[in-house]
Amino acid sequence: MTDTDNTAPKSHGRKTLRPSLKPRALMEDAQLANTWTAQVITLFPDSFPGVLGQSLTGKALKDGLWQLDAIDLRPFGIGKHRNVDDTPAGGGAGMVLRPDVVGAAIELAQQRAQVPLPLIYLSPRGKPFTQSMAKSLAAGPGVTLLCGRFEGVDERVLEHYGVTEVSLGDYVLTGGEIAAQALLDASVRLIPGVLGNADSAEEESHSNGLLEHPQYTKPADWQGRHIPDVLMSGHHGQIAKWRQEMSEALTKARRPDMWQAALGSKTTD
Repeated sequence: MTDTDNTAPKSHGRKTLRPSLKPRALMEDAQLANTWTAQVITLFPDSFPGVLGQSLTGKALKDGLWQLDAIDLRPFGIGKHRNVDDTPAGGGAGMVLRPDVVGAAIELAQQRAQVPLPLIYLSPRGKPFTQSMAKSLAAGPGVTLLCGRFEGVDERVLEHYGVTEVSLGDYVLTGGEIAAQALLDASVRLIPGVLGNADSAEEESHSNGLLEHPQYTKPADWQGRHIPDVLMSGHHGQIAKWRQEMSEALTKARRPDMWQAALGSKTTD
């Protein structure tokens, strides 16, 4: 499901942050108190805000509903060439991000934060990211995200700072930046005031443990395919019933794991 880009109420008495492909413009502004904050520790700070600077999330960033702090990992590198990685202990392919480099960046992020923020490392071995996790993050003060590269991060820094590992799926990316943007998009859109219609978040896939029902719009007849009659009836009770039945049918067919979980939750209610 995609979000409707309605005009959100303008903020009053807030400092305006302009979304930009250059994160330094965002980082030069003092952090706003009591504003949902996303910190991203990355070797590629110019990747942010990226797509987060567009559409609803970009407008919310501009209006001060959330703020972004992209922290460049490279200045914490060691030596003349600012090395951030080294060979794996015990041998093997690739390189590993050093704990002293990553640790220093985490320390800076914690100093910059107005309040303590949950610390997440985007990792294919982490627990799966879910809609309920996005809701939990959106309800809090924000999040600090660590974007890995190469073979990952020295285990000691993850243990020392109590970092939570989160995965977007059973696959491997070249780095955590794309995953970080996806996690932030899913969370930021749930912050009050970001969506033009708050009901959208309650009706979409995964919000109630089921996949969303099919959606239709004009024209009523396209390529010989018609909008289901019930949706044109104006009978809100029948429409709600049809949508529930379609959600259940889709979930059962496409995500039997979700369907079994939904059945289990019904039996315990």
